[in-house]
Amino acid sequence: MKILVLFYSAYGHIYKMAEAVAEGARQVEGAEVDIKQVPETLPQELRDKLGITEAQKEFAHIPVAKVEDLADYDAIIFGTPTRYGMMASQMKAFLDGTGGLWSKGALVDKIGSVFTSTATQHGGQESTILNFHTVLLHHGMLIAGLPYTFEGQSSMDEITGGSPYGASTIAGDGSRYPSENELEAARYQGRRVALLASKLAK
Repeated sequence: MKILVLFYSAYGHIYKMAEAVAEGARQVEGAEVDIKQVPETLPQELRDKLGITEAQKEFAHIPVAKVEDLADYDAIIFGTPTRYGMMASQMKAFLDGTGGLWSKGALVDKIGSVFTSTATQHGGQESTILNFHTVLLHHGMLIAGLPYTFEGQSSMDEITGGSPYGASTIAGDGSRYPSENELEAARYQGRRVALLASKLAK
């Protein structure tokens, strides 16, 4: 049972969530979990100007995925920051290259799941994941979210990300990194996807 956590992260927030997702998935017996990132598409000059180059050094050791890698997994958990209520262009560019997989039905009946981040509480956490689901449905994937059995998403004790659609974090001006509740949501989602994949494999 192979699970891929595939992400794009500019400043590290989604990378930290991806690590937590993978941690949760690895808690399931028999789960073989890989973390990969999609290629960066922003020009180097712009990355330097925005501080992205420096931030991405933290996870430069994570291998960059190839489109054909996706067919090797039983489940794929995608992570992307929000850009105006939708997935980041880097992730979209990668997915736009999956036409060959689509034509073969290579992802049909595999589990797909999504987590995200936004700058604000209402900055598109739900719309980003829901928009992402459209791509997964076109590939025939089975969508897994974050059910209310993860009680942390109903917390009223703190500002927190998380919805029935998937785990999420609020980055603010970039200085806020995932809270423990948000990381636990990511672990829960990863664990749930791995459990579902395990059941499908039987």
